[in-house]
Amino acid sequence: MKKGITVDSNKLTNDIKSVLEKYEYINVTHYNLGVYKLSLNRPEVFNALNDELMLQLSEVVSLLQDYGARCLVLTGNKKAFAAGGDIDEMSGKSYAQVVEEQYVTSVWSKLERRDIPIVAAVNGLALGGGCELAMLCDIIVAGYSATFGLPEVSLGIIPGAGGTQRLIRAIGKAKAMDVILSGKILTAIEAERSGLASRVVEDDKVVEEALYVAHHIAKRSKPVVNMAKRVVDYANESSLQNGMQYEQQNFYATFALSDQKEGMQSFLEKRQPNWQDK
Repeated sequence: MKKGITVDSNKLTNDIKSVLEKYEYINVTHYNLGVYKLSLNRPEVFNALNDELMLQLSEVVSLLQDYGARCLVLTGNKKAFAAGGDIDEMSGKSYAQVVEEQYVTSVWSKLERRDIPIVAAVNGLALGGGCELAMLCDIIVAGYSATFGLPEVSLGIIPGAGGTQRLIRAIGKAKAMDVILSGKILTAIEAERSGLASRVVEDDKVVEEALYVAHHIAKRSKPVVNMAKRVVDYANESSLQNGMQYEQQNFYATFALSDQKEGMQSFLEKRQPNWQDK
């Protein structure tokens, strides 16, 4: 583990420990600086994403955000980040059922609305819903063995958890069309070169690198990080003109923060800032 990154489970209160232990599909590890690693735990089906797993993930993220976490790392195992949606669960659903349940949308939209940054640590398969989940995160760190794809058309459906929308924004229309229509699988190197993944490292270093990134995020002022995340997210949803206006509004808003004064003063005094998160 890189210097400065340590497991710090003792700081978890007994109350939250007992709550987290109830989530069988999500294993939680607490590190210093308010960083948490969430590991998907359905190894027998390559972490296929069923309703219960996604519900548990949404609840854990919300719980940790309320608990004061500063950054999360989401990972799977050596074979798979997540191989896709649970086909066994989906296969029997009718049109009326998916519409009535707001299938996928009802749970995934809660994850989309979070404030806390999430770094995806991807080894092995990230296909279908697994690729969409990785793209739902803010940063993707991939191992050389990682593969990304949206093969839903081969099952008679299309991506339904943001795949068509996020992939085109990440890698452009031409490459996105190739992946979605032909079933092309992207290697980790292709994903990094295309702009989908941020970093590619050796497989056994993926989680370590993701934690390293998360700790650098966690060291910053929490309201400033959240503000920056919102502005970058907004860029995917707006015109350049609207995005520039939104950025300007948030830039001005940082000058109302005590952390802006502390950040600039610490720079002038050549010392580390003492963030107050306000």
